Amino acid sequence: MYSPSPQTHGRVEIERPQAGSAGDLESSLLQIYHHHHQNSLKLRDQVEKAKRDAIKKAGKVSDLLVEAVNGGVQESFINEKRIEVEIRALAATVARFMKQTDQWLAASHAINTAVKEIGDFENWMKSMDFDCKTINAAIRNIHQH
Repeated sequence: MYSPSPQTHGRVEIERPQAGSAGDLESSLLQIYHHHHQNSLKLRDQVEKAKRDAIKKAGKVSDLLVEAVNGGVQESFINEKRIEVEIRALAATVARFMKQTDQWLAASHAINTAVKEIGDFENWMKSMDFDCKTINAAIRNIHQH
């Protein structure tokens, strides 16, 4: 029924029948095989294409995620730099106010000391005035007697 010399189609060896209905069966099986093989190739191509598309899309998603994270990090870095600049400015302002406060304290202490000295001088003057009046009264008493 089959010939002893096999023929190869693709990767599978197929023997040819000699004649009759066996040939129809063989051609039907051969058609089924070729149809299956073509469908397998198409399916493999579709799977490969889908795989490439999935890898591209995963890469795009990864890039978008990295951009989103980096954008947040960059914004945080910019905010940190602004805060550092503000801290330096505030520190300089605080130092200036501390210096000014020290100057005001020194000036108020000097004024307070001057006022005390004026008060001491006034008391000394009153004391001297009283002493002079007392001496003057004593000299008049002596002079009148």
